[in-house]
This record gives sequence, structure tokens and C-alpha cells, in this order.
Amino acid sequence: MSDIETLKKQKPPFEVVLADIERYAKTGFHSIDSEELNLLKWYGIYPQKPQEDGFLMLRAKVPGGAYSSEAMREVANIAEIYGRDFLDVSDRQAFQFHYLTIENIPDIFARLERVGLHARGACGDTVRAVITSPIAGLDAREVYDVMDLAVELDTVFSGNVAYQDLPRKYKVSITGTPQLEGIHLVNDLSFLAHEVDGKIGFDVWVGGGLGAVAFLAKRLGVFIAPEQIIAVTHAVTAAYRDHGYRKNRKQSRLKYLLKDLGAEKFRELVETEYLGYKLQDGPAAPVAPEGGIDVLGVNPQKDGRFYVTVATTVGRIDPTKARALADLAEQYGSSELRNTAYQNILIPNIQEKDLEAVKVALKGLGLAPKTTLRGTTIACTGTEFCRLALTETKARTAGVIDLLESKYAALELPVTINLTGCSNACTRYQVADLGFMGSNHLGEEVFQVHLAGGLGGAQRLGAKLKGRIPANDLHVYVDRVLGQYTQEKLEGEYFWQFADRVGADRFTPDTILKEVVGA
Repeated sequence: MSDIETLKKQKPPFEVVLADIERYAKTGFHSIDSEELNLLKWYGIYPQKPQEDGFLMLRAKVPGGAYSSEAMREVANIAEIYGRDFLDVSDRQAFQFHYLTIENIPDIFARLERVGLHARGACGDTVRAVITSPIAGLDAREVYDVMDLAVELDTVFSGNVAYQDLPRKYKVSITGTPQLEGIHLVNDLSFLAHEVDGKIGFDVWVGGGLGAVAFLAKRLGVFIAPEQIIAVTHAVTAAYRDHGYRKNRKQSRLKYLLKDLGAEKFRELVETEYLGYKLQDGPAAPVAPEGGIDVLGVNPQKDGRFYVTVATTVGRIDPTKARALADLAEQYGSSELRNTAYQNILIPNIQEKDLEAVKVALKGLGLAPKTTLRGTTIACTGTEFCRLALTETKARTAGVIDLLESKYAALELPVTINLTGCSNACTRYQVADLGFMGSNHLGEEVFQVHLAGGLGGAQRLGAKLKGRIPANDLHVYVDRVLGQYTQEKLEGEYFWQFADRVGADRFTPDTILKEVVGA
């Protein structure tokens, strides 16, 4: 077994690590045993680059993706008091802080708990944040309101000692509007609500996961009732715990077990060894071409009110603006906000008569709802803080958006741009229209292109193109590709369809950048 496998057996993370954190808070960062530093991940804690400085990154889970105005203000306070004003929304609906110190972690944990947030299982080889439909209970197209189920999943599985020692990280998602959201394809376990013969139930997908070797999830071929969600999650997770691979951490995700067993045999394993009964067979839930992209801008709710999705710009938001959003949610909504899986923030329950005032306020904050590039572009932490990243990401991607957004404001259909600083796929670069993976070539920051992947109609991984883009030419590449798409696309043609029609070779870095000299 790998070293971390041995360590997990010696010190079960959820049973002892919290006490260790309390102790280290008194003795300081440099008193932390270097081998045990990895176990802090089970409470969302990572060393920040450069590690020797002793600063930490912390992820905080948001159960159901929803939280109160009070919670948003507390999150802003934490970023200001302890984190040098850095506050990010992650692509798993979590909050992320930087520049924290171990001395302040216990107080930060207490502050988070008081407003319904926590860090149990935010990272580590356990059940991570459960991605939840951000429009649960709101949109008229919804088949089933999954919010209560999502919160129950968080309550049951976050910090659950039965699943503190999984072979690797384990990601779950649940949605009530599958025709709008396609995130299920890249999670270990996902539930999609749909209706079959007049009954509401869930389609179940397993074994999705990206990274250096990427797999899209496979259907179990079942149709389960809402009240079976928790039992099925227990069964699938336990099957992975007991049968997943542990010798090579690079090949330990559930996707590798699914690759070897296949969905049919894995289903049989779950039914016979863990559930004790056979699940009902069922068809796939419907998926629409636009699936997998945030519902941006101003949208009607089924109760006559509206929800507004605000683009943060690659997930980063100033604490002062975060407080202003909390104020808007309190004044015009129901004191509730929600994070999305695309690093954006949603304010629900706004009356029609207040929409104009909300738009004006958001424009004043530089957070006016966007339906073009800003709302469909995500980026990981990058070399600014991450020890694994090979390229800078946040500022570079924000610069590209600032430069090009107005030029492509009239995009008829959304184009997703996902950028990550290494091969770990923290921002799902393999399932974007334009996916960029950071690397280093002869000492220079470069990006490799994965073209025309998608979680909606495309339902596929992007094609890895030959060649590399010098990091300083990223904006040129994006501009030229979007220019060709907007000028030559057919009516109603999504980017992935356009790329298929004209051919992927047309978009290789060498082809697109052949006229750029030293840009």
C-alpha cells in the first residue's frame, strides 16, 4: 500500500485529526508531522504554496449549495480577518480561503459551524461536497426538489467514520433538472430525477472522473425512488471502499473499478453484497443540448418570483462585494444565496417589481448578470497558491474575459471555457468547449487544448489537440477560435457541433496562431 494508505490505518482521520488540529493550533505549523500533514485534508486543509511559509488553504462545504445572508457575511469576515481578503467559490459549490494559519483554524471552524457551513470531508479520501442543483425548488422545469435529499446526504456522509478511508476522493451529485445540468458525467456517483410511467424517481450513474486518465460515468440502468437515495449511496460507497484499488493512488478512483468490472457486474455487487435486493430497471433520464451549463442571468421561478445568477469571474469575489450580495439577498430576496458548480452565485426569490433595482445594484458592484463568457468560464487556483499547478490561472483567465467579453457579448449560444493549471482537472477542462490544461515546456508556461468536450448534448471528452499555446498567447487563441465560430456557425449550432462540422484540425494551436509572432 502507499504511505497514505498506511497512515490512514494508523490514524483514522475523522476520529483523531480534529484533536490534532486543536493541538497544532497551540504548537504552530512547524510542529505538524510532515507525514501527517496529508491527513488535514479530511478537514479541508492544504498547505499553500510555498509550503515553508506555513500558510494554509481551506475549503468549506456548503450543504445543498445554499446558505444564508448571515453565512455570506461570516465567510467575508473570515476572508478579511484571516485570509488577506481572498475568497473563492469552487466548482463544487464550496468556499475557499487562502493565507490562513493553523493557529486560527479552530476559530474559523467555529465561525463556519455557527452559520451552517463546515469543512468535514471537504478534501481527502472520503465523501466530498455533494454537488446539488442550484435551482432546486425554484425552476418550473424541475422534476423533483432535491434540496432536502442533498442536505441529508451531507448530514449522513460528511465526516462519516464508515467512509473515512476510501481508496481515493469520492464525489457525489444530485439534480432535479437533468435537462439543464450534466455534471453527473464526471462524478463517482450521481442521481438524476426524471419521470417514468407517471412516477418520479432517479437515474443512477457511477464511475465518472477526470484527471490524467478521464472516464465519463456509466448508467447502472436503474430507476430508484427518492427514499432509496441514502441506502443506495451507502451501498455504492461501501462497495467502493471494500473493492476499490489501493496499491497505486493514480489508479484508485472508482472509475478504474468500473472499467474492470463494467456497470452490470458492479450493479450486481452492490445489490447482492450491500443492498440485499435487486433494484428496479429503468431508462436513462433525458439530457438536453444545453445541459451542464449554469442557468445564467435573470430567470423565472415556478412561484412567480425570479432567481438571478451572478458571474463572479473565475470564482473570485471580494469580501466587500460578497457582503453586498448578502444585503441584496436580504433586502430583495429571502436572505438566501446559492453557489453553483460553475463558480457563480445565485440569489433566489426576487419579486418582479424588484428586478430592476437588483440589476442596478449588481451593475454598480461590477457583478451584473452575464450570459456570455464571464458566466461560462471557470479556472482553478493555479500557481498563485497550488503546489501542483504549472501555470498561473485565475488572473490570466480573468484578463482574457475582460479583454474579449464585450466583443462576444452577442453570443447566441453559450461557450464554456475551462482552464486548469495541471492535469488534475480541478476545473473539468476535458468537458468544455475550450478546455486548457496548463503545463511547462522548456521552462515556459504553456497550455494544451482539449476541444469540444461537453456535459450536455455532446456527452463526451474533448479531443486533445496537437501542439501547445504559449501562455501569453491564450487570449489570441480564444479570440480567433470564437471569431471563427461566430462568423461561420449555422443557426442554433453549438460549438461542439460546429467543431465536428469543420474538423478539429482547424483549431490546433499551430494553425490558429500561425500569424502570431512573439505575441
